[in-house]
Amino acid sequence: MNVDLAVDLVTGIDLAQPLWLLLLPLAVLPLLRRRRDTLTLATIAWLPHDRVGRFAGLLWRAFAVLAIAGIVVGLAGPGRSGAQQLRTGRGAEILILMDRSSSMDANTLQKDVKSGGQFNASRPTKIAVVRELLSEFVAKRPDDRFALMTFSTQAMLVAPFSDSHATVQAGLQATAIGRGLPDTLMGRALQAAIGQFADRPYSGSRIVLIVSDGGARLDEGQRQRIAAGLARHRIGLYWVYIRSSPNSPDLSRDVAGTLDSDEEQALHDFFRSLATPYRLYQTDDAEAMAQAMAEIDRQQNLPLSTLERLPRRDLSPACYLAALLACLGLLACRALQLERWPDPGRSGVPR
Repeated sequence: MNVDLAVDLVTGIDLAQPLWLLLLPLAVLPLLRRRRDTLTLATIAWLPHDRVGRFAGLLWRAFAVLAIAGIVVGLAGPGRSGAQQLRTGRGAEILILMDRSSSMDANTLQKDVKSGGQFNASRPTKIAVVRELLSEFVAKRPDDRFALMTFSTQAMLVAPFSDSHATVQAGLQATAIGRGLPDTLMGRALQAAIGQFADRPYSGSRIVLIVSDGGARLDEGQRQRIAAGLARHRIGLYWVYIRSSPNSPDLSRDVAGTLDSDEEQALHDFFRSLATPYRLYQTDDAEAMAQAMAEIDRQQNLPLSTLERLPRRDLSPACYLAALLACLGLLACRALQLERWPDPGRSGVPR
C-alpha cells in the first residue's frame, strides 16, 4: 500500500510538560548588557567603526538566546498529535464471520463419500481446513482491512477492523481452542457483523464473508434489519457454504425454495432477494473450499482508501538539535574572537 497524502488534523503543537516554559524568560539574559561590556573612555570619536565586531556581537547574542530557548522548549516536550495518513491501494474491507458451532468440528467429506464410498474419519475437520485457508487468504492480501467475528449461540468480535493482520491471524489460531456450541444463530451474528461498519467512513469495497455449514430461518424483523443495514453501509455478502453431508441441501441449483425448505435453502433465498451484491460459494471438501477462497481473492481487488491515525510526533529532538547547533555557533564565535583579539596574557604581552 502506497502513502499518497499525509493529512495533519492538528493546527497547533501540544506540550507534554508545559511547566518548563516558565523558564523561557531566561533566554533574554544574553540580551542584557553586563558591566564589563562597558568601557569608560574620554572619547571614542577617533576609533574606527568595527562592523565585524558589531555583527559578531549580535550573532553571539542570537546563538545564546537560541541555545537557552531550544533547551527550555525541548524540556517542555512539544509534539503534534492526531495526524492521519491517507493510504491507497487495491483491496477491500472484509469482515470474516466464521461459524464456530459444534458441526464445524466434524470431518470434511471425501469425493468417494459423495458417490457412496466409505467415510474416512482421519480427514481434517472443517474448522481446521477453514482456519488454514482463511489464514492464507489474509496473508496474501496485505492492503485489505480485516475484522474477525465468530458465532454460534452468540456473536463474538475476535478482532476489530485493523491494518494489523497479525491480530486477525492470532484470532484465527484461537479458533482451534475448545469445541463449539450446538446452535447456529445466523441472524444475530449477521446483524452484529453489519454493526461493525457503522460510523466508519466509506473508503472502498466492503464485504461480509460468511463461512458456515448451516443456515437459519430469519423472522421478518431480522430480514428487514439485515437488508436495511447492508444497503445503508453498502456491504456485499459472500457465503462460503460447507455441505455437511451428501444429504445436505444443494444450493447450487438455481431453484427457489418453498415454505418447507431447509434452513440453508431459506437463508439462500433471502440472500438472493437482497438489493446488495451477494455470491454463494458451495463447497464440499478442502479442495472446493480452496477454490472458493481463490475466487473471492480474484473478485475483491478494487481501489481502497483508508485513513490511518499516526502516533504522536515528538518535536523535542529538533529543539535539542537547534540548541546544539547554537552552542557550536557560540564556540565558533569565541574561537573567532580569540583569533582576532588574542589574550595579551597568553601572548607574553603585559596587560
